[in-house]
Amino acid sequence: MAISKGFRELVDEAMAQVRTYTAGDVMARLDAGEIQLVDIRDVRELEREGTVPGCVNAPRGMLEFWVDPQSPYFKPVFGDDAKEYVLFCAAGWRSALAAKTLQDMGMHNVAHIDGGFSAWSKAGGPVQSYADHKTQSHGRR
Repeated sequence: MAISKGFRELVDEAMAQVRTYTAGDVMARLDAGEIQLVDIRDVRELEREGTVPGCVNAPRGMLEFWVDPQSPYFKPVFGDDAKEYVLFCAAGWRSALAAKTLQDMGMHNVAHIDGGFSAWSKAGGPVQSYADHKTQSHGRR
């Protein structure tokens, strides 16, 4: 099977079209209450590596359904136009693609973290176990 456009080209195109922040940029804005971090990693990654306190976990495979108010799977946490939704994955590839998709859906208050959770951890960003996160975020979904 021949592929006419590989993943790298898709990621590069997305990176050129979406707002990208460093982990440090996002950490500096956390306390202002103007952003909502969105972890799009798979639950196995969350269980293995932990996540960012206060983020919303939205698996990449459900993201489009959770942000669309017309979807039976819509999550109200995504309905705040005053917030900027900052997505992250492990390395920044999936989050770039996801941010591009949300922009294509008409969402303009979306960005992603360059380097993803890896960059976040290396920059000393707060991390908590997924078990603790689930306990604290119960009811926020």
